[in-house]
Amino acid sequence: MSIDIQTARKVAHLARIAVKEEDLPALAGELSAVLAFMEELNEVDVEGVEPMTSVTPMRLKRRADVVTDGNIQAQILSNAPDAREGFFAVPKVVE
Repeated sequence: MSIDIQTARKVAHLARIAVKEEDLPALAGELSAVLAFMEELNEVDVEGVEPMTSVTPMRLKRRADVVTDGNIQAQILSNAPDAREGFFAVPKVVE
C-alpha cells in the first residue's frame, strides 16, 4: 500500500502535527514504509504460537491479601503539617 501526499497531509491534520508542505513527500514515504512493514509482518505464520504478556516468563512477588488497620496512624500523621485528634487538619475551603 502506498500513501500519497494528500493522504499524508490528512494524517498530519488528524494527528494535529504541523508538517511543512515540502516535508509531505518524506512523510508519505515514511508512512508507506511503515505500512509495507506491517504487511510483511502479516505474512508471518504464527499458527500454534501462544500470545505472550512478556518476553521472559516471570511472576511478580505477592503479599498475602489480609485486611488490617495498618497500626501506623502515628507514623502517617507525623508527616502531616497539621494533625488534630488523630486526623489530618486541613484549612476550611468554603466560607
